[in-house]
Amino acid sequence: MKRYAVLTGDIVDFTSLNNRRREELIGDTDDVLKNWVPRPEDAAIFRGDSFQVLFEELDLAIIRSIQVICWFKKQATQANPMLSTRVSLGIGGLAFKGKTVLDSDGEAFHLSGRNFDQMEGGELLRIITGDEKQDERLAVLLMFMNLVISQWTPSQAEVIYWVLEDQNATQEKIAGRLNIFQSGIAKRLKIAHWKEMEKAIKYIAKELQKV
Repeated sequence: MKRYAVLTGDIVDFTSLNNRRREELIGDTDDVLKNWVPRPEDAAIFRGDSFQVLFEELDLAIIRSIQVICWFKKQATQANPMLSTRVSLGIGGLAFKGKTVLDSDGEAFHLSGRNFDQMEGGELLRIITGDEKQDERLAVLLMFMNLVISQWTPSQAEVIYWVLEDQNATQEKIAGRLNIFQSGIAKRLKIAHWKEMEKAIKYIAKELQKV
């Protein structure tokens, strides 16, 4: 049976934004999420500050999970320093695919939604596969990953967002996009422990293929 990944998340501290900024953020986020999937209907924002995305590629799902956390973190400001997100990634089969992601159903949706509701304070990312031993291993790794990610500054998150957006891009190319020196990119990645985080992401991607 083919397995899918369902990403369920919400925007932390969304209500602290003014009306205009909330509208802009929702519109921009909707564009980003829909650009990540072949079928735009497989990504949706609902209840104002919640979102859900259906992925067919499991390795891509973990990358996008980290990236969407960066998407919100990089937009935090002095006025709204706590702007962030929580993400629950469920891995499993589908019962059926509806006209949109919100009309679809199956194990992946149940795991994602149920575990999102159980996320604890400070937990940014949770991954559930339904395999007990697998989930225990991932939970231990994610404890450390969440600690690292929670320390990322908006500028560090911005660099990592673009690293994940185009994994073939050089540091020079990203520096040009952000109008900073290449050394600044390298410094942000080092302080963010990106070398170690990248290995963890690749490990999870391989693990998800085993379930």
